[in-house]
Amino acid sequence: MDYLSTRDKTLRLSAAEAITMGLSRDGGLFTPVSFPNLGTLGMEALCGMSYQQRSAYVIGKFLEDFRPEELGYYALNAYSPDKFDHPAVAPVRKVDRNTWCLELWHGPTSAFKDMALQMLPLLLSASLKKTGEEKTACILVATSGDTGKAALEGFKDIEQTKILVFYPENGVSEIQKLQMVTQEGRNVGVCAVQGNFDDAQSGVKRIFSDPDLRQSLAERGYFLSSANSINWGRILPQVVYYISAYCDLVRSGEIRLGQKVNYCVPTGNFGNILSCYYARKMGVPVGKLICASNRNDVLTDFIRTGVYDRNRPFHTTMSPSMDILISSNLERLLFDLSEWNDGLIREYMTQLGQTGRYVISHEIRERLQMMFYGGYCSEEDTAAAIAGMYKKHGYLIDPHTAVAAKVLADYRRESRDETPSIFVSTASPYKFCDSVLAAIGETPAEDSLDRIGQLQDLSGVPAPARLAELRGKAVRFTDVTEKAGMDAAVQAFLQ
Repeated sequence: MDYLSTRDKTLRLSAAEAITMGLSRDGGLFTPVSFPNLGTLGMEALCGMSYQQRSAYVIGKFLEDFRPEELGYYALNAYSPDKFDHPAVAPVRKVDRNTWCLELWHGPTSAFKDMALQMLPLLLSASLKKTGEEKTACILVATSGDTGKAALEGFKDIEQTKILVFYPENGVSEIQKLQMVTQEGRNVGVCAVQGNFDDAQSGVKRIFSDPDLRQSLAERGYFLSSANSINWGRILPQVVYYISAYCDLVRSGEIRLGQKVNYCVPTGNFGNILSCYYARKMGVPVGKLICASNRNDVLTDFIRTGVYDRNRPFHTTMSPSMDILISSNLERLLFDLSEWNDGLIREYMTQLGQTGRYVISHEIRERLQMMFYGGYCSEEDTAAAIAGMYKKHGYLIDPHTAVAAKVLADYRRESRDETPSIFVSTASPYKFCDSVLAAIGETPAEDSLDRIGQLQDLSGVPAPARLAELRGKAVRFTDVTEKAGMDAAVQAFLQ
């Protein structure tokens, strides 16, 4: 299957080429030329499979230049028991009679990014060989918290790669920062950026689009690639868990095959909910796609009005992975809803870059609103959702998950839609102990690592082992740069 750029549909690449390149040189995002329909027989077959088998099956539909046995091996490696602490990998937990929570944080870094970033390094390493690439891939990552650690862990000591992660200096939780700056591995680097996530993400995109820098790196034996969700190799493994969650409900008898299910996804860069949209395109009976934002509600306004406007205050919240005003993956959705109108997409993205806003056409807005609902959650409501879930169900959730739970409740109240629904849990509550403890009425300990034990003792729920092991780990990375200095940081990293 070929892949084309959202800004130039005449550009066609193989799957291995698209994964290797990460971001199109015209600034566009690679998207497949078609979406295979699983059909009833395919869904029935998937219901009887393990998560690893489902992963190889679904990914194989898109990566035709990979052999089935290759993908099967990668899936077993990526989602092995020594990396994921739950046999289901991405278990679905029942909350009430028609509500479930999809837990995506059972991997090595306790965040949903592991679901893709344990698979992507294997796909990229294989893609380098398939394309005959001899240069070393320099993976650049901008993170709002979780992607950075997951990417560092996934690419640690992977042959023919180096990885440099940029994070907003004051825009991640203490645990997220500790996870990154203590990262082990010979090929890894971490640098803080003075600014917010959008500053870091814009800086990475600028570096990718700089022909002089690319040429300089090529002369030294490097080329740039990405582990952010702008890379198709990040989006594709995420499609799997939406399909898997549906199959698990069917297999357990909670729903019948063909019955619709709504998904509510806490959303920042739009990659996670886009993956759910793609599962819907493949024939999974997804009803409403509920896009849940925190106080940075640019997506809520966009879905409701058709106007994307990042010219608004940036809020630092207790759900930092969603503190984003430029949602990169929205471009892929608009490309699809516009029926591959690459000229229109170029126009929208140019307007966004020049003025910070664009207005979609009436036709695209109608298609968007037919499938999507947008809602947001204040800080106070996020804390209340954490407390309510713990008090009513004895279930600890992190702030990002709480945003989804609250917005799902809002949607049901407004729409009277009682369709069975899954809200997505993107991180362990132990990554945000201070917010969770405060929300349930406790005074957090002063030390961020002491809070892990405090929350564990209070709840009786074991903390992920790798978070508890952060105590005593040496800090390896202390560099800080201005946004304008990110190019120099890349050059220094590759000395």
